[in-house]
Amino acid sequence: MEDALVSLAVIALVASITPLLARAIPHRLVPETVFLLFAGAICGPHLLNVIHVSEPISLLSDLGLAFLFLLAGYEINPKNLTNYQGKRGLATWIVTFAIAVVVVWLWPAFSLDGIDGIAVVIALTTTALGTLLPILRERNLLDTPIGNAILSYGTWGELCPVIAMALLLSTRTTIESVIILVVFAVIAVAMALLSSRLKNWSKIEAAIHEGADTTQQTVVRGVVLLMVGLTALSAVFNLDIVLGSFAAGFILRYIIPQGSKGLEKKLDGLAFGFFIPLFFIVSGANIDLTAVGQRPDLLVFFIILLLLIRALPIFIALSTGKHKDELGRSSRITVAIYCTTALPIIVAVTTVAQQSGAMSSEIASVLVCAGAVTVFVMPALASVTTRISDTRPVGLVKAISAQRSPYRSDAQPADISSIVKTRADLVRSLAKARALINKDDPDLAARIAPIVERLSRESISE
Repeated sequence: MEDALVSLAVIALVASITPLLARAIPHRLVPETVFLLFAGAICGPHLLNVIHVSEPISLLSDLGLAFLFLLAGYEINPKNLTNYQGKRGLATWIVTFAIAVVVVWLWPAFSLDGIDGIAVVIALTTTALGTLLPILRERNLLDTPIGNAILSYGTWGELCPVIAMALLLSTRTTIESVIILVVFAVIAVAMALLSSRLKNWSKIEAAIHEGADTTQQTVVRGVVLLMVGLTALSAVFNLDIVLGSFAAGFILRYIIPQGSKGLEKKLDGLAFGFFIPLFFIVSGANIDLTAVGQRPDLLVFFIILLLLIRALPIFIALSTGKHKDELGRSSRITVAIYCTTALPIIVAVTTVAQQSGAMSSEIASVLVCAGAVTVFVMPALASVTTRISDTRPVGLVKAISAQRSPYRSDAQPADISSIVKTRADLVRSLAKARALINKDDPDLAARIAPIVERLSRESISE
């Protein structure tokens, strides 16, 4: 117990320092998650050895993972799954899965007949939506056309790999796995209906509301019960706990369809104040940086595969169909890059593969480190493409070309510099407008954000 408490104290110290480090980077180009992961790797057993991943620490880390997927499930709007873009998101995931199967089949290092190959297939098709949500919130992209597209495609990139893990990474037969999944789904639906009925029962509703903001914290305790209950059920059924916590998030959104700002603040404080940073630090502690240094080729190759297998099909899907004109080319690239951010599922599938003896700890470390790199690289690249999207480079080139036309005798060099300066000022104004409308009133932001995006297109096209 003493060893676990010392490790926990080091984790708490790292979790307290990393926000300061993240804020010290201009424009917050490096997400805090990256600092958490690599601080964990440095302090973990492979280097400084001041964090020991004992059983109590692992349990707390699992709770952090559960909170991450709970919040991801809660943020998902069912419309993002059932609308036109959401259906294309599902179809795109199926295509990425098929491509990943072919790639792993051709990859001699892994076998599709073993758990290691299936784990790599799933890892290549994932989107770390739970990891992305705080980044999107920080960058004021939620409730914007880009943010909605990321949710539509990223939700399936989180949900489908979870289901694939339950079906394909189990020692049971496929039929047995399907039956257990159906039983789990029935129980989850029953819990959702029961919770909704209890919520509408006047006496219970009154008691819950009266204790919500007191020391009883009835609503938070109810949410924790829902999450822990479903993760425990998934563990009993020998399913990965992310399935239970993801289902808990969906149920919570079903019970509170309009959301609750007070509850969300409390859950953010509980989850991001302790459990989620702990999960990322412990995930980093399991990374063997020495093994990663010995296989940089695998690290780079895996990230390239993620871009080809996950990002490229999403970009193609966004560039075709009846809604292809809703987003500019740079915006479509931004969505595709964000959706290539991967980590929690990679941690989960490599852990299963390691426990079964199908994957070495060295290979698992490289794949997890590749996922960690995407958490840094993809949002940074997407930040650049977002700025390019706001600039509308095609329109800018057309405006400059018009000024340089030989048929215009009044064109002056100052005119071109004025166009560039005006465009740069507009990009900065758009960024400030998004930050302002999302800062204090999210409901107002949801109504105004499309107007801001429309004005940006119209202003830049003039």
